[in-house]
Amino acid sequence: MSASTRKSCTRCKHVNCTCRSGPGEAGDTVKESSQEEVVNPTLNAAEEEASLEAQFLEPEPGSAETSSKIEAEGKMSKMKENQTNGVSNNVETDNSRKDDKELKVGQNVLALWRVAENDWREVTILEKNKSGSSFYVHWVDFNRRLDSWIDKSRIDLDTTKEKLKEVRDRKRKFDEFTHENHDDHEGLGEADLKEHEELTKVKNVNKIQFGKYILETWYFSPLPREIWKAGDDVIDQLYMCEFALNFYKTKAELERHQKKNTMRHPPGDEIYRNGDLSVFEVDGEKSKIWCQNLCYLAKMFLDHKYLYYDVDPFFFYVVCECDSQGFHIVGYFSKEKESANGYNLACILTLPQHQRKGYGKFIINFSYALSKIEKKHGSPEKPLSDLGRVSYESFWARTLLIKLREVSNRPNPEDRMISIEELADATAFTLVDIKATLDRLQILQYNQGQHYINANPKIIDYHLQKCGGEGIPVDPSKIHWTPHLTNDRWLR
Repeated sequence: MSASTRKSCTRCKHVNCTCRSGPGEAGDTVKESSQEEVVNPTLNAAEEEASLEAQFLEPEPGSAETSSKIEAEGKMSKMKENQTNGVSNNVETDNSRKDDKELKVGQNVLALWRVAENDWREVTILEKNKSGSSFYVHWVDFNRRLDSWIDKSRIDLDTTKEKLKEVRDRKRKFDEFTHENHDDHEGLGEADLKEHEELTKVKNVNKIQFGKYILETWYFSPLPREIWKAGDDVIDQLYMCEFALNFYKTKAELERHQKKNTMRHPPGDEIYRNGDLSVFEVDGEKSKIWCQNLCYLAKMFLDHKYLYYDVDPFFFYVVCECDSQGFHIVGYFSKEKESANGYNLACILTLPQHQRKGYGKFIINFSYALSKIEKKHGSPEKPLSDLGRVSYESFWARTLLIKLREVSNRPNPEDRMISIEELADATAFTLVDIKATLDRLQILQYNQGQHYINANPKIIDYHLQKCGGEGIPVDPSKIHWTPHLTNDRWLR
């Protein structure tokens, strides 16, 4: 037989095959190969070649064919490892997609409020970062000032309707026990409220340096476009001059401004000075930029107020602490130059670093002191914030109770009579606010078709103990102010 007509071995591919002796074994090999193809129909060409080499080549130890066998086995193991890793990666990708699908913006889930106490609360997801590792949430049980970014690990991914119902029932029982039912957005229409919450749902500034304090902001503030505009990233820390009320993005800019700034007090008239406490009256028409920046600052800590870019119709009464460095702002209230509804206060704010020091009640008391000079009854513009409501209710109750105690202590029984109109003239409160306060204290009684005030000394003392302190007192003799003459162009 010539070389051209010889058939090569089906196993080793050599013409002069010595790997087996006899055609029978070659036939067996063909059968085995066919069976292998049937058993493993999914193997590709490279895997098939490596499998054949591993099964049929039996070289001598130390030979070159031994190395080829090791390489073939290495190829097979590497292919299997790659396939295994591919399956694992697919599983991880599916899990991450599942997590992203479960947590959507607008969804209500449970999140860990206090880690140490294992306290789970209901939250609404308002926003999430690009990687899906952090979520900006609103804690349903609390005011929007506590909205924050939390890590995904604090969220219960297996939140069910039953779990949410259990948490909501617990919260409802607590509200019924404490009789808490305050609406911070009272007076806003449904459409206005929805638009307001959509525009301000995520804070645009995390912190602001104001004087020697670094304050964590509570709410969104529509800052000037040169500082922040829609689409920009959240500002981690903003800088503000406490005297000129200018905003700066970097600390270097603020320090450069402070070297040139000579302004050390609000741009208005000082109308009150008692020790180191002063009050300045600033006209929004004359100091427009300063007053607008004051509103931007206030909006970071007030949720329910609309920001008026037109500050011309308002006076701003700024409360300051005075030292050798200048007059440092602690709070303010604004007032319409002419209010058609008789409001003596439009917006009130005590900066967070000066809260719980009595400044809130001082500001309220000062607004009524001006109303007494004007000989008018006044009331704050509604709605009140949650902190403003607490301060006003405490101030109204304490002032009326002290006045009623004076009346009840009069020696002549016939003089122990006072009407709601007389209380209004003595306090400058409106009749509506007086009646609402007496009803809340449950000392306004109704009998035989007539209302009367139950001024029992024990009841008065009981309620006075719950009203807290009187705050920083206002000395009317140190107010140097006269009412302004206004015209109809300020009526809105």
